[in-house]
Amino acid sequence: MADVHNSMLVQALKHNWETDHLTQQLKEQGHDEVSVDLLLREFKKLRNGKRQQIGMLLLAAGAFLGLMSCLLTIFNPFPELFNLILYGLTSVAIIIAFTGLYYIFE
Repeated sequence: MADVHNSMLVQALKHNWETDHLTQQLKEQGHDEVSVDLLLREFKKLRNGKRQQIGMLLLAAGAFLGLMSCLLTIFNPFPELFNLILYGLTSVAIIIAFTGLYYIFE
């Protein structure tokens, strides 16, 4: 029985179902209110876990890009690209990092 619930939750994640649609599907299958509530909690945990994983990846990428920007600005190996590295690469790193924070804390 648990495998049926897990497969339905995975299907709901795959098709980006809203919680209302999932609730309707579960009620059509004959689930009572308590089991529907428990399955919705599990669905939200899985959905938020996926978002947090994406957020952590973006945050790490932004931090790494920011570090590279900082090091390239300090050591200045390409003097003609100084402004591009200082302002452009740092701005991109900040945007990526804040996007990751958005995914984590949404």
